[in-house]
Amino acid sequence: MARTLYVTALAADGSKAEACAALMQVIKAAAKAPVAFKAVPCLDTARSLINAGKGNELVDSVLGAYKAAAADADFVLCEGTDFAGRNASFEVALNAGIVTNLGAPVVLALSGAGCSVAEVTATVKAYCCQMKEQCVSVLGAFLTGMSAEDEAAVNAAFEFPVSSKGADFAAILDACEAHITPRLFEFGLIEQAQKHPMRIVLPEGEEDRLINAAAILLQRKVAKIILLGDPAKIKARAAEMGVNVDDAEIINPVDSADFEDFSATYAELRAKKGVTIEQAREKMADATYYGTMMIYKEKADGMVSGAVNTTAHTVRPALEFIKTKPGASIVSSAFFVCLKDRVNTYGDCAVNLDPDAEQLATIAVTTAETAAAFGLEPRVAMLSYSTGNSGKGPSVDKVKEATRIAKEKAPELALSGPLQYDASVDPVTAKTKLPGDPVAGRASVFIVPDINTGTTLYKAVQRSANAIAIGPVLQGLRKPVNDLSRGCTVPDIVNTVAITAIQAQAEKGLK
Repeated sequence: MARTLYVTALAADGSKAEACAALMQVIKAAAKAPVAFKAVPCLDTARSLINAGKGNELVDSVLGAYKAAAADADFVLCEGTDFAGRNASFEVALNAGIVTNLGAPVVLALSGAGCSVAEVTATVKAYCCQMKEQCVSVLGAFLTGMSAEDEAAVNAAFEFPVSSKGADFAAILDACEAHITPRLFEFGLIEQAQKHPMRIVLPEGEEDRLINAAAILLQRKVAKIILLGDPAKIKARAAEMGVNVDDAEIINPVDSADFEDFSATYAELRAKKGVTIEQAREKMADATYYGTMMIYKEKADGMVSGAVNTTAHTVRPALEFIKTKPGASIVSSAFFVCLKDRVNTYGDCAVNLDPDAEQLATIAVTTAETAAAFGLEPRVAMLSYSTGNSGKGPSVDKVKEATRIAKEKAPELALSGPLQYDASVDPVTAKTKLPGDPVAGRASVFIVPDINTGTTLYKAVQRSANAIAIGPVLQGLRKPVNDLSRGCTVPDIVNTVAITAIQAQAEKGLK
């Protein structure tokens, strides 16, 4: 992902254009392919969308334009609004909202003309506090209109540069790493899924959340949706809820033209297990088995289930006859946990109860691959109750051995362990417990030693941080089958279908 810096002013003082020009000169000396990007080309359009309650549409348009600008760039300089409107506070809030969703750090542009050192210092500090609440870093302030003496006095109040000279900002460029925010992540999912709409089957088609999600997915052309259930019930319920699923393919398994063929195929595949045709028909009457067979018979590209059924019920048919990918020794799971300012990946919190060291190493490498496949930079922390060599015991020994094996499997991967959770996410703690480690303090992928730890961890983070947990996404299967939490929301379902569609695209070699 391209390094990104957002420049915003607080008033129409003319310093923003000067700041952008000076910063671009510095950036050009350090980057091969920098681009300038104007976040809001038309303030009136932005105001109209917000006043019409279409703020999300505005953000999506900005994110889409940003991604297009960043496609072939290694550095993006984002320019905030011009403050040519009537309401400066509106533009301050607008810029703050945009930069929060972009996940980029900020340089503030302001004029100190006619202001005291104390007034300018207070203004910058107030903006820094506002951005900290949004988990956005302020890296500096481009300050014009003050004497060299006063400028130096303001600069002395901060740990970052406050200057009118572009060269003074060169040192901050390495800190311009843009995080993939939850909104940017979700936008990317939908955008990629829309490129090649895949056929995704939803076995729990009579459930309200699935009907609602299907309507959204169809309206946004994210996927071609197949709902399993009674067509009359589904259509009637959709009408009651005021949503449109007319473009969905709706199939009642037991009434379908494929029922006998699917039953015969299942009986053949499970013949060594003693499955009879009568038993196979019972299985195919189960929508989850029927949906999985649709994938096997290439009448669907992927499946999402679990809003009603358990994880075991969702996974079992896939393990029986979809099977694992060539070279995959284990099926595991990953959760995408969307925090306020970034998206982390957790594995395996849903499938394997207590993996051994070899399995845990495979889970680590596979989860890192899953994160990378969805545009997230994997920095893998092998979690334990101790960091480095500070602790002993069977569980720690397992994590140590898994770390060793994982490094052999993927030597290019940024991976460390054992790590306690605080040492994996907090840079200050990391410097104390494991100084100099490339992952400690900045991990993005977290591998748990067992399912008890994993379920406790992701649910604690989800509820305590008010985060969105997408998944579990299953890893290692020949075809994409993904699970839902029974407490899932409609947006959870939409995102999981998009993920499943992208996995199906990858399986078919589509980009």
